[in-house]
Amino acid sequence: MKINPHTALKRLSEVDSPFLTLFTHGTLSVEIYKPEKVDLQQPHTRDEVYVVVSGNGRFMMDGKHIDFGPGDFLFVPAGMEHRFEDFSDDFATWVLFYGPERGENSHEK
Repeated sequence: MKINPHTALKRLSEVDSPFLTLFTHGTLSVEIYKPEKVDLQQPHTRDEVYVVVSGNGRFMMDGKHIDFGPGDFLFVPAGMEHRFEDFSDDFATWVLFYGPERGENSHEK
């Protein structure tokens, strides 16, 4: 299976949504995400990984901020508040959701 960012973003431009699911297998779900101006997402019920395709900005997770750019890998545990802030117009990222509801370490909570 191969999906390149150009194809993913073209498919995303054809729907009225900032994200599009492109692949699923077992618990894995792969999306392309390109918010416009403001990232309105809420905490998710599963663990997730972002791999930044293009653009830059700041990422807020659990009240802490870090800068991000192309190629960066960001992990967010299930249920944690997070969002992209002050991002450039060309910002886009892969989103990979995986594992059980409440995250892989939910048995430790």
